[in-house]
Amino acid sequence: MNNLTVFTEFILLGLSADPHVQALLFVLFLVIYLLTLMGNMVMILVIKTDSCLQTPMYFFLGHLSFLDICYSSVTVPKMLQNYLSQKKSISVWGCITQSFFHNLSGGTEACLLSAMAYDRYAAICHPLLYTVVMSRPLCIVMVSAAWMIGLLNSLLNSLFIYKLYFCGSNIIFHFSCELPSLFPLSCTDSTANKFLLSGSSTFLGLLTLSLILFSYSKIIFAILSIHSPGGQGKAFSTCSSHLTVVLLLYGTALFRYISPSSGLVLEQVISIQYSVITSLLNPLIYSLKNQEVKAALQRMLKQQMCSSQQGVSA
Repeated sequence: MNNLTVFTEFILLGLSADPHVQALLFVLFLVIYLLTLMGNMVMILVIKTDSCLQTPMYFFLGHLSFLDICYSSVTVPKMLQNYLSQKKSISVWGCITQSFFHNLSGGTEACLLSAMAYDRYAAICHPLLYTVVMSRPLCIVMVSAAWMIGLLNSLLNSLFIYKLYFCGSNIIFHFSCELPSLFPLSCTDSTANKFLLSGSSTFLGLLTLSLILFSYSKIIFAILSIHSPGGQGKAFSTCSSHLTVVLLLYGTALFRYISPSSGLVLEQVISIQYSVITSLLNPLIYSLKNQEVKAALQRMLKQQMCSSQQGVSA
């Protein structure tokens, strides 16, 4: 260690070093980020203001929209800043902090999706007891537990990374500070950190995914027993939205955190999928495939138009 220089900042290379490509990427991700903020904020506003959406399902959906705003905001603003600056650096502490909130958002979203799967199971398999089973206090406990599990998982991995020394190369072949990209830069042995991250990600991912698959196996049998085609269609429509979100998140995040880091562009594309694109698509998926949300949006727009007309008349 005496012959090695311990540095205080990392260089995030991002997706491309070409200035022209970086300008295009800046515009692209700025538009994606603004649409993500707008879409999720509209979902939160509609759910909060519309009396017809005061149910457990939309309670969870409102928290998912808030979480998507947090998830996207962890990485995209810094990525946009780097596209405009010559020195694409981030301090070591800033990098570790970013990785902490990235893991916190991802772990919490996985737990929240499993809670939403249980909510759909209760609604479809036990419709008469739904309001009793999914009481308001239980929903609050489930959301709080999701945040707590995500916090503990992220805190556990972040505490162990403080024992690492970073020296030699400080170049990260990525657009953000994800833990798999940091371990190869450590001049101390990071085997325990890699094992801890893979183990905790596998445990959390497979546990929540197992709960989701178990809930939906019960849901599918319950839907098939519904004799009304309209009832089947409504149930499948609601569940397919949630399953689409689950596949988008788990299909990429588990691959990224379980497999070893290779520094390939494919890893960055996968990271963009679960940390940026999913947060953009979630409000679109739930709004376009949900008749109640579309009706609530129409009611909100009509109220805004009426208020505007009354203001002009006054």
